Amino acid sequence: MIRKVFNKAFGFYLRQRYPRIRHFMEHPHEVQQDLLMQLVGKAAATEWGQRHNFSSIRNAGDFSRQVPVQDYDHLKPCIDRMMHGQPDVLWPGKVIFFSKSSGTTSDKSKYIPVSRENLQSCHIRGARDSMTLFYRHRPDARQFEKKTLLMGGSLHQFDAEAGTLTGDVSAVMIHNMPAVARPFVTPDIKTALLPDFEEKIDRMVRISGKEDVVMIGGVPTWTVVLFRKLLEYYGKSNILEIWPNIQGYVHGGVSFTPYRKQFQDFLPSENISYQEIYNASEGYFAAQDDFESNDMLLLLNNGVYFEFLPMEEWNSENPRAISLAAVETGKQYALVISTNSGLWRYTIGDTVTFTSTRPYRIRITGRTKQFINVFGEEVVVENTDKALALACQKTGAVAQEYTVAPVFLKKGKKGGHEWLIEFDNPPPKPAAFAAILDTELQNLNSDYEAKRYHNMALQQLQVHPLPPGTFARWMKARGKFGGQHKVPRLSNDRIFVESILRFRDEELRI
Repeated sequence: MIRKVFNKAFGFYLRQRYPRIRHFMEHPHEVQQDLLMQLVGKAAATEWGQRHNFSSIRNAGDFSRQVPVQDYDHLKPCIDRMMHGQPDVLWPGKVIFFSKSSGTTSDKSKYIPVSRENLQSCHIRGARDSMTLFYRHRPDARQFEKKTLLMGGSLHQFDAEAGTLTGDVSAVMIHNMPAVARPFVTPDIKTALLPDFEEKIDRMVRISGKEDVVMIGGVPTWTVVLFRKLLEYYGKSNILEIWPNIQGYVHGGVSFTPYRKQFQDFLPSENISYQEIYNASEGYFAAQDDFESNDMLLLLNNGVYFEFLPMEEWNSENPRAISLAAVETGKQYALVISTNSGLWRYTIGDTVTFTSTRPYRIRITGRTKQFINVFGEEVVVENTDKALALACQKTGAVAQEYTVAPVFLKKGKKGGHEWLIEFDNPPPKPAAFAAILDTELQNLNSDYEAKRYHNMALQQLQVHPLPPGTFARWMKARGKFGGQHKVPRLSNDRIFVESILRFRDEELRI
């Protein structure tokens, strides 16, 4: 009874928050300009602010002229000193938490500062915004009556003397979860932050499988691993037999398109609400507000000032970003952010397209370093995700994970694309599946279609099925198992594909 009253009160609180969201939806440019000046003013006395004369900045034009677009290598020396306890470098004061980037395109880890302001008014506020939108969509939501299952990463000490900690952004948020929310999550915080992902999954199965879970949050890749363990342990055929009151699944990190059919099988109910969020290591950027659509509302008042790089600027030596007011729907942009953790005009590597500018809604389309354009085909992750989902739908196959790489031109042979796919339910006719997948990709990408015309430039794509669990075992062997680590979808070279094929062959020899 007490929990029902608490949930009702929390629902009322969330309804009172919605006018704040509506305000930045209706006044996006004013909100963003005010936010930029707040960020610049706050950081004017920092080392970075003095170097770039923040005290003289009066508007967005001054800001873009005085601060160049940055990547991680530009900021890394500053971040390294912050990780060893030096204050007032990129942001005022001392930063304790550093979010470890998943690093799908590189073996080198990136550490993103998470200041107190960034944690509270970006990541945690973003989570509240997402809940506000969920409760608005589902007045019957019961997150604060029963249990929400969270799949997070872990935290590790970096510098004992400085007191700095590193880990997945999910772990930073769980570690700093408000006390009022802790009774409503599962597993317990100690289990949720375990560094050994396999031990964590096993304990989650035993602990959370006995709870009354109504909401699940996590990266689809690892949620599927948990679901399979749950069904095996409890001897059930679907997750609703374990958690019959589930109302929603909040997901992010990777596109949900290839996973949708699997989740419909795990959760066979039309009463499940799926909400996509965009909570990166660098900030909580967007959340789905229209549950009938497949895009997300850009959160414009959460400590992040947004700019965008058009595709033609991605490889420029001095890239020129455009403001929110200048974006157009349907075009590809790389995200550039300035945040209340000291990231200034920072390119995070993600690409988005706008589906609406009133209000501003986006879809994540991939990564600036995850595409294939060896032959001028300009294939992005959004294309391959959709093509694979459509091919599976038409053949009855169910794909778990995949990665794609180019097949380079050789004497007497045309180029093409090579797909490595791990199937839950393989297609009955692999050759027919490859042909359908190729056709769907042509339908989605006119540049690929042009290169495939009469096999003149590219041959039909190749599909190589992998044994079940190959991707997970390969990720584990690379030290990237669990948390927010993701399988790289596309690459313009063959480094990942060759690594996975070698790993597969070594397993087959054992």
